[in-house]
Amino acid sequence: MNVSLTLWVLTIVGLGALIAIDFFIGRKPHDVSIKEAGIWTVVWIVLAALFGVGLLIFGGGQPAGEFFAGYITEKSLSVDNLFVFVLIMAKFSVPSQYQQRVLLVGVLVALVLRAIFIAAGAAILASFAWVFYIFGAFLIYTAWKLIQEARADEDDEEWEENKLLKAAERRFGVADRYHGTKLWIEQNGKRVMTPMLVVMLAIGMTDVLFALDSIPAIFGLTQDPYIVFTANAFALMGLRQLYFLIGGLLRKLVHLSYGLSVILGFIGVKLVLHALHESGVHVPEISIPVSLGVIGGVLLITTITSLMASKKQEAEEARQAEGTEKDSIDV
Repeated sequence: MNVSLTLWVLTIVGLGALIAIDFFIGRKPHDVSIKEAGIWTVVWIVLAALFGVGLLIFGGGQPAGEFFAGYITEKSLSVDNLFVFVLIMAKFSVPSQYQQRVLLVGVLVALVLRAIFIAAGAAILASFAWVFYIFGAFLIYTAWKLIQEARADEDDEEWEENKLLKAAERRFGVADRYHGTKLWIEQNGKRVMTPMLVVMLAIGMTDVLFALDSIPAIFGLTQDPYIVFTANAFALMGLRQLYFLIGGLLRKLVHLSYGLSVILGFIGVKLVLHALHESGVHVPEISIPVSLGVIGGVLLITTITSLMASKKQEAEEARQAEGTEKDSIDV
């Protein structure tokens, strides 16, 4: 797409206005209900769909297809990232009424970081076509790593702070409790961080790691910086509400890692084929309709098999509990 500077500015201003509205609605700390989370999740999805339709009308089928493929992929990866957010919230014992503020700041940090990575990635890809090989190999490696982690069946219930975060805590000190949404307080004559600031830093640093996977993935579907940025923005902006909506459902998506590994591996192969094509090798390239079909199909199958497996496991646990209770009564 030939995107003018005016359209870039209008898009950024529009997204900024949506974020401001989101911040205004959630400015007062409160527990987010399922109804509120559900309504706003639908609103963000509808806005993304309308944007995609706008691309279809004014840009054609190719840009619209790339946007929807990128949006669905980024949204799927974001759902996987929610697992880590849950662990971080538990690690720092974030009160439920403050969790939405933490997530809102986390989303803002993610948008800024991804904008930087997208600009850098677009510049590199425009100058060095061989970088497609690196991106493709990285995604295939990430897909294999996801499968290995899923097969290991490790139940990591605690998130560990990285060295940079621990160094910040030692340098500035941390208050012993939350002080509303304040980030800094005076304690014993010294200015120290509150746990709220620490958890926001934790979310922000985690976003950096998430971007390392998601940016190469979407560049495998489109090399248009405008589509890459807007797909990321719309995928992230509904993440806060999605956290509260499917928080209990996350643990039921037991096959999500397998599904994401298939998607990342598929995009990695697509990138390698594109790189070979750019190098003059006559190889078939994977079209956007095929990409959309594969991504949507994998996510549908993953969701169905996950829910079936979770239901079977819950039934088995119920039978075991019933058997244990019966044995105790007999004794």
